[in-house]
Amino acid sequence: MAGTKISKYLRLFAQLEKLTEKCTDPIARMATVNAILYHKMETFSWVGFYLLKEGQLIVGPYQGHLACQTLEKNKGVCWAGINEKKTIIVPDVHDFPGHIACDSHSRSEIVIPLLNREGELTGVMDIDSRLENNFDTTDGRELEKICRLIYRQAGN
Repeated sequence: MAGTKISKYLRLFAQLEKLTEKCTDPIARMATVNAILYHKMETFSWVGFYLLKEGQLIVGPYQGHLACQTLEKNKGVCWAGINEKKTIIVPDVHDFPGHIACDSHSRSEIVIPLLNREGELTGVMDIDSRLENNFDTTDGRELEKICRLIYRQAGN
């Protein structure tokens, strides 16, 4: 199964790399990444970005159910990803202290820090699943690679 997951991520990365090659706008790239992941990864129930703006995490492009527009500071999985500056995998969101439930059906979650070309933290990619324990280190590693496409130079 892990081999199948990696193969799927490799195909998705190649597709996203090509789709984001000529467009340099990070928001457009985020929207494209969301659409591909949401429609191609059948266990992902919500895919989106929360962006740091004036010290707040504000919803950016996403696919799925209605999102929380602003996340309470230093609470929940997205803020944990910001504060710890690392990918956070939560097998069961009900066990995560301070979890923010924008979708009551969400069971597991992964958050990946989003860094610009200068290495500055600009937000997070947030993905939910209605399945418990849906994400693992393979997802983390491959989604980190996909996140690097957001701010890459055109043609790189």
